[in-house]
Amino acid sequence: MKQQNFFSNIPDNLSEEIIETILNHNNIRIERIISKGQSSPEDFWYDQSENEWLLVLAGKSMIKFEDESIITLHKGDYLLIPAHQKHRVEWTDPKQHTIWLAIFFS
Repeated sequence: MKQQNFFSNIPDNLSEEIIETILNHNNIRIERIISKGQSSPEDFWYDQSENEWLLVLAGKSMIKFEDESIITLHKGDYLLIPAHQKHRVEWTDPKQHTIWLAIFFS
């Protein structure tokens, strides 16, 4: 077993969002997501078959839903997105890393 740190190995310049699976077991998947100015493509919506629980550990972001509502998340904010609720990443702060803990489950 190797100890790891959620805040290590974060490159300063990100041309693309980093998505790393930390754990994948039975009906749960845990990801570390690192953004710096990235957002979803203009006409793209996530429509996932799993529930998604998000926690912003650093930075800021905005999640937009199909009904046009937008939720702004700051460090420490968390959000449960039920399966098949269409959403997209509308914005992440381009001046700092946004570090997400994302838990997907059935």
